[in-house]
Amino acid sequence: MRASRTGNIWQNLDWPTIGLFLGLVLFGWLNIYGASYTFDQTSIFDFSNRAGKQFTWILGSLVLGVVLLLIDYKTYDVLAYIAYGAMLLLLLATPFLAHDIKGSMSWISLGPVSLQPAEFAKCIVALAIAKYMGRYEYKIRTWRDLIVPFAIIGVPALIIMVLQKETGSALVFAAFLLVFYRQGMSGYVLWVGVAAVALFIISIRFSAVALPLGSGSVGVLACMLLLTLVEIYFTCKENKNGLLWLILTGSVMLVYGIGLVVNIWIQVPFDWLSIGVVVALSIYTVIESLYWRKYQLLIVALFSLFCIGYTQACDFVFTKVLQPHQRIRIEVLLGMKEDPAGAGYNVNQARIAIGSGQLFGKGYLNGTQTKLQFVPEQDTDFIFCTVGEEWGFVGSVIVLLAYLFFILRLIVIAERQRTIFNRIYAYSVASIFLFHLTINVGMVLGLLPVIGIPLPFFSYGGSSLWGFTLLLFILLRLDVARTEQLR
Repeated sequence: MRASRTGNIWQNLDWPTIGLFLGLVLFGWLNIYGASYTFDQTSIFDFSNRAGKQFTWILGSLVLGVVLLLIDYKTYDVLAYIAYGAMLLLLLATPFLAHDIKGSMSWISLGPVSLQPAEFAKCIVALAIAKYMGRYEYKIRTWRDLIVPFAIIGVPALIIMVLQKETGSALVFAAFLLVFYRQGMSGYVLWVGVAAVALFIISIRFSAVALPLGSGSVGVLACMLLLTLVEIYFTCKENKNGLLWLILTGSVMLVYGIGLVVNIWIQVPFDWLSIGVVVALSIYTVIESLYWRKYQLLIVALFSLFCIGYTQACDFVFTKVLQPHQRIRIEVLLGMKEDPAGAGYNVNQARIAIGSGQLFGKGYLNGTQTKLQFVPEQDTDFIFCTVGEEWGFVGSVIVLLAYLFFILRLIVIAERQRTIFNRIYAYSVASIFLFHLTINVGMVLGLLPVIGIPLPFFSYGGSSLWGFTLLLFILLRLDVARTEQLR
């Protein structure tokens, strides 16, 4: 009976995904060797260098994958909450057991190796989310239905960010918002997240830029204009009234026009004028929502009023809450400061390495930027610059396409699941891989702040490789079991 079941596992296993996994892992291993290669080094299996060490992690990940496939699929559902509780205890204990590594308290030393529990927490949280949201009676109807899921992802994220001081690993948990959206969460929640990021960037980037007319800052005026447009858009959308659009837009333009005229004789505080416009629109929206019982407009109005205070608090958060190294990275990214020898060094060198590869690259093991160690962390967080330099634009595109096919394959697997638990877990896995890929490549290209998260299957490190292996092979085991499950 057991032999038959084992045979079914190998027969029903999603081999295209296995093939992509092996291809990415092996090519990542070659690039780790290329990134850490020195001219007096002869073998990729030399265990004194990182490529040799990574080979042992790869062998371990293959053994781990086989073990995960042989475990009864029901075990992952049954033990989800127990594993989540154990994981929280481990995360809480980590800062007391870990050594300070570049300001982070997230690595536990176990003899000759170090493990980062945060890498494994993503898989456990995915199982816990799938367990909770996979209940037959569970549906996302109101915001109250999201309290527990947000707590499940929020608690470990806060522990990792506050106690372990590992911002990058904590931000990965934001990937679960895509899963919530797939399960019925309102798109307004995602919109709120995007708006919060946009307002934060505008506030800190332009808060010190004075207006050419009147008094006030470009940052405050830009934020208030953005909120004004949002309120007008949602009010008119809800009322389906084109005339209302003209009335509200015309009224706002009239107020600003009067302010410009008055400014000829008296200096007008445009910060307060723009805030007043948003408050007036919010009051109108509240009255409109209560009169017509359109309570979504009430949420829009309250959100706008909240954002007024939020934009005023952004500067405090930026200067008092964020760590100095985090502030300088954001300032360099937004062009507020030039620091080519400091916070901007990694990104500048990564760009030089990628650009020097041109179309077809310099050839394997021939990258000068990597061989001369110009790029820090070139075999971990910045491994993609090695791909760009040695394999060029063509090689980089092929790698990104491989990741694209891999993530699309995960989505295909998610859509064919017969239980909600399996589908939610599958989308969690796809979202985490997508988040890692987007942030890492965006960081290396200088499009996003440097927050330090690995590129799946490419970056050196046993914790990240085993963490991604856990995510993937548990999914593959659940996918095999779909033939045994009823709809």
